[in-house]
Amino acid sequence: MLTPCLFLKANHKDHRMHTLYDSETFTVTHMLANAQSQNMSPEAASGPGNTALSDVKTDQYPQGVPMLARHGFEIVDKRSGKEVYLDGSWAELFQQHIVAWQVNMPTQEEVEDTLSQYAELAQNPVLVH
Repeated sequence: MLTPCLFLKANHKDHRMHTLYDSETFTVTHMLANAQSQNMSPEAASGPGNTALSDVKTDQYPQGVPMLARHGFEIVDKRSGKEVYLDGSWAELFQQHIVAWQVNMPTQEEVEDTLSQYAELAQNPVLVH
């Protein structure tokens, strides 16, 4: 049996996508779709209501047009072969779970129970991973 990995603080060069959790039953990947930019750190980008600057420059925005920093979490239920992508308020709610897990390290059972609840939302079959 594989021991699940719970990465609550990832230090990767590519901050746009990284695996937070991987077990025999679930995989969780954090994705910073458009938030990673030269003008915003990954930590700042993942906060609620933050903006990043796009590469598009105008007279009004010579440094770049502001855009809402978006991030999300992909949860794959390996048992059912389905995935759910959480963004917006769902991602913020899931982020709260992660912050709580950083304060008090959860057991594997606690993590799996939480992921099972989110996995009930999964409708999309995993086609390529």
